[in-house]
Amino acid sequence: MNTNRRATAIAGALVIVGMIAGVLSVVPVIEEPRYLELISSHESQVIVGAVSQFIMIPAYVGFALYLYPLLRMENEALSLGFLGFRLIAATFHLIGVISLPLFLVLGQEFTQADALGASHLETLGELLRTARDLVNHVASIISLSLGDLLFFRILYRSRFVPRWLSAWGFIGAGSAMLASFLVLFRLADVVALPYLALNAPLALQSLVLATRLITKGFDTKPSPNVTATRSRKAATEGGG
Repeated sequence: MNTNRRATAIAGALVIVGMIAGVLSVVPVIEEPRYLELISSHESQVIVGAVSQFIMIPAYVGFALYLYPLLRMENEALSLGFLGFRLIAATFHLIGVISLPLFLVLGQEFTQADALGASHLETLGELLRTARDLVNHVASIISLSLGDLLFFRILYRSRFVPRWLSAWGFIGAGSAMLASFLVLFRLADVVALPYLALNAPLALQSLVLATRLITKGFDTKPSPNVTATRSRKAATEGGG
């Protein structure tokens, strides 16, 4: 297996790892109405969620890093933008990881508080839960989707993968951003069907893309854009 083929295979595997970690990062108890009363008895759920979300960070960034040398050959500016948005999303994910242990602290304080203190902790807990939703389901998703738009632009122009797969990615990224804006403006909840349905196209496309990267890799034959550029450069140098 040559270097490029190995890079695309690893990148595809990282997509799968990130998707599995994303599913495991869900902490159902936090979505319960009385979660401050319940969370202390579901500490393992919180720990698994935090560890899984942390795993998503190297998976997302690693995907961009492994593909960057290949993407750079097609368009350096767009590939840098793609990597940059992945790093921004990773930062938001790290904030999401750090926020989870705070729920355990609130839960412990809640069980020992009087009525007035419990009321204040409920307000603080709701603010923390809202902030975590905005970080995980708005800031992170929008950052990833903006980077994905650049990524799929490179793939579409280069024909590294079939154009229908890149076009599917454009649609999926746009749909995911729409879902995030619905959450931002409180028009949808993160566990509601509209939000999940709008994120489904990109999730399915990512799975198909990952499978292709693992089994076939990129078609790295020079794209028409690169070929034309090289031809013009050769003609110019020859004329000089």
